[in-house]
Amino acid sequence: MAKDRRLVPQSERYARWGWLFVSPWIIGFICFTLGPMLASLYLSLTRYDGRNAPVFIGLDNFKTLFHDPKVWNSLKVTFKFAFMSVPLGIISGFLLACLLNTKLKLVNFWRTLFYLPAMISGVVIAMLWRGLFDDQYGIINYLLRSIGLNGPKWLNDPKYTLYCFLFLTVWGCGGGMIIYLSGLQSIPTSLYEAAELDGCNRFRKLIHITIPQMTPILFFQLIMGIIGAFQFFSEPMILTKGGPADSTMFYNLYLYNNAFKYQSMGFASALAWVLFVIILILTMLVFRSSELWVFYESEVKK
Repeated sequence: MAKDRRLVPQSERYARWGWLFVSPWIIGFICFTLGPMLASLYLSLTRYDGRNAPVFIGLDNFKTLFHDPKVWNSLKVTFKFAFMSVPLGIISGFLLACLLNTKLKLVNFWRTLFYLPAMISGVVIAMLWRGLFDDQYGIINYLLRSIGLNGPKWLNDPKYTLYCFLFLTVWGCGGGMIIYLSGLQSIPTSLYEAAELDGCNRFRKLIHITIPQMTPILFFQLIMGIIGAFQFFSEPMILTKGGPADSTMFYNLYLYNNAFKYQSMGFASALAWVLFVIILILTMLVFRSSELWVFYESEVKK
């Protein structure tokens, strides 16, 4: 038997060890990701309240979904938020990283300070900003009253509620800042030295060196930003619960309400699959567009 084992090709032995080491992830993926996804696909074709046995109804949930005005309103709110928050988060994180990539005093302290919000959970952030945005006792309106201005009802006025969540996007840009900072520090300094010899100022170096070299990271952040915006949930759940007048009824929040508030698990599963398809389509579009604007240093164009 020992002789037979020695006859096994080395590549095959390596493959066996590889499958052995990756098997915990495969088992976890099947049990905790693929399995629940297939279960939700089946439940999306049923009428299920979480207590009684599911009743198969075919595509009725999807038909109801496309005729539900609240679904379209939640999509409108989510798309509007994503359209504003994703570019805002990318730009603010990138500019902050550029600032903290310079030789500032106490630069490590400032990097840590701006990164701290990324380490706080969404529930804690929501409770913190509730104290800031409260129209009577909030710090923001207190400061406005101190200079003779009447602050708006931030979380109770449909004109301002969505913009409150945009403030949260900018305030939490420290997570992206760290990723941008690592990318900025990996850019070869020889490129900047050559640009200085050619007489380039800071703006030209930013446009012609920094941004092209950072496009792979910008591409990654764009993908993650889109996914995060369409899964936005904790903050509106804590702060507004979808109000006022459904102005902050994000798609994910409406999905949650159907699943756990209205006990309509089948309909919520259909909503989840529509969300999956929307994110998949947007991600594929970004991937297709990456050929036009993402630069990889290892690529050699023929």
